[in-house]
Order: sequence, then C-alpha cells, then structure tokens
Amino acid sequence: MSATPPAAAKSNRAFGLVVLGIAAALAIFTYWRAETVGVGAGLVGGPFTLEAADGKIVTDKDFLGAPTLVYFGYAHCPDICPTELAAMTAVFAKLPDRPIKGLFITVDPERDTPAIMADYVSSFDKRIIGLSGNPAQIADAERAYRVYARKGDVKPDGSYSMDHTSIVYLMDAKGGFVEAFNLDRPADEAAKELAGYF
Repeated sequence: MSATPPAAAKSNRAFGLVVLGIAAALAIFTYWRAETVGVGAGLVGGPFTLEAADGKIVTDKDFLGAPTLVYFGYAHCPDICPTELAAMTAVFAKLPDRPIKGLFITVDPERDTPAIMADYVSSFDKRIIGLSGNPAQIADAERAYRVYARKGDVKPDGSYSMDHTSIVYLMDAKGGFVEAFNLDRPADEAAKELAGYF
C-alpha cells in the first residue's frame, strides 16, 4: 500500500480549501440576499405610529393595500430631499389612477411639526404624505427602517442640517420591504416597475 505523494497531498488540500472557500462565499452571498431581498424583508420596515398634518395618528397599517414608497428626510433639507420628492412626483404622475402612497417621514422632529411637513409636501404629488411625531416615535420609525440620522453642528443663528440615510424604500401592499427603489432613471421606467406591484 503506497502513501500519497507529498505533492499530491498538497494539491488535494489546496483543492479542498478552494471548494470550502467557494462554499463559504456562496453561503455568505445567499445569506446577504436573504437579508436584503424577499426572505429577509422583515428586517426593513415594521410598525410605526406617527402624526399626520391634521393631528391624526397613523400607523403602518393605514398604508396597507397598495405599494408605498417611504422616504426619510426633513423640511429644511436644501437639496437631496426635494430632489427625491420631485422624482417621486414625476413617477406618480405616470400612475394617475393608482392608489399608491408616498410617505415623507421627518428625521428632524425638533423643527418639523406635522403642519410644517404638510406644508412642505403640498408642493409635490397629493399622494405624498408628510409625517412627524415626537422624538421617540421618530426614533422607532428610523430603527424599523434601518435609517441613520444625526443632527449637525448648530450655527450661531440656531440653524443646523441633518445627516441622514437617503433611500427610497418600496413596500408592497402587505407592508413588506421589496427593495431600495431607484428614482434615478426615467419616470416611465420607474412607473412601469411600480405598476407591477398592484
């Protein structure tokens, strides 16, 4: 009975390590896909309780039954927030009879009252709803959607900016996370994708 030559043993070990590496990479990729799409959808989104313009308390359950785009920002945002809401408005214009909703949730409850949020979204599609709440309610919503938000340095005049996650979340009719929705494309193309969720 002959022993395996040293070179062959090294080759077998190397092959085994390559196979293990590929298996590990596939496992990590599968886990990542599950965490961000479909199976892991429950990791993004969830229950929230916030306040609309008329003082009405709303929850995530109020927006079930049709797809919803959710965006976190603030009324004093100089550029990114209005750009995203304008893009959302352009997409919604391509779906005039669909009951889709857009939620614009503040990350700045210190300044953004429900009335200010309502006034802000009045410049965009009427299906976009501005929501505010007390700091604890906003923190809960941010946590549910994995949103990062941080108050910047306060200037001598009292003004400040907010650093925040800039993602448009597409939630399906059952409130499940579908994907980070891409608004940086032609409105027709984005609308066509959205129409597939009705």
